[in-house]
This record gives sequence, structure tokens and C-alpha cells, in this order.
Amino acid sequence: MTESEPIAPPLRLLTRAPSADTAGEPLRLANDTDALSVSLQGVAVIELDFPVFTDGRAFSQAVQLRKRRGFVGEIRATGDVLVDQLQQMQRVGFSSAVLRADQNLVHAWAQLSHFQNFYQGDAQRQRPRFAMAQA
Repeated sequence: MTESEPIAPPLRLLTRAPSADTAGEPLRLANDTDALSVSLQGVAVIELDFPVFTDGRAFSQAVQLRKRRGFVGEIRATGDVLVDQLQQMQRVGFSSAVLRADQNLVHAWAQLSHFQNFYQGDAQRQRPRFAMAQA
């Protein structure tokens, strides 16, 4: 993987969790789990839970899994997932998000398309914008 390649795919939006993953049972990490110490042997899907909208620990776990552990499988957001969180979820490395039942899918897509570029690097574009302009 080069520095210009994304370390996470674009975010997929789901209205409900898949009933069965073809990759097997997802690894569900509690919010207080140290993402740096859990075994990822044979894991293709990791679910990170947002028990309430204001609990952002799953964002940190996603960053640790992508950037520090090099996890390339699916990272799925579950729980109290609101449209407001989607842009940041995509930036930190989530692959998919299961929206809370009262969230509007049309608004979710609009939220993701609202901003196309960011100054800082992230899971989609690792290099900061100024470094890409110089290349």
C-alpha cells in the first residue's frame, strides 16, 4: 500500500445489520476494549458500538485498527448511529454504518457528499491536502 492509497473503502450505509456475513461472525468490540491488544487472527468484520450518540470511543478504536494495526477488513458502526456522525466515520476508517431506525437514508447520502476534500489526511486520503498539491 502506498501513501496515496486509501486504508479504508468508502463508507457503505445500511438500514439494518446484515443477518449473516459471508465472512463469518463479526468480532464485536466493547467500547472499553483496547483495540491494540485484541487478536485479529482470521477476523474479516469488526463491529464497533455507539451505545449513545455522545460516546465517541468507537472513533478512536477505528483509527487504531486501521492505522496502527493495519486492519483491512470491514469495520462496521452499530448502535446509536446518526447522520451527523457519518462524515467522521468515513474519515477515521469505518467501512459501513448501520443507521439508527429513525435516520433518513437520503439525508445520510447528502451528508457524505457535502464535503469532498479535507485539509488533513485521513483513512481515505492519507496525505494532507498541501502535500498532495506539491506532488
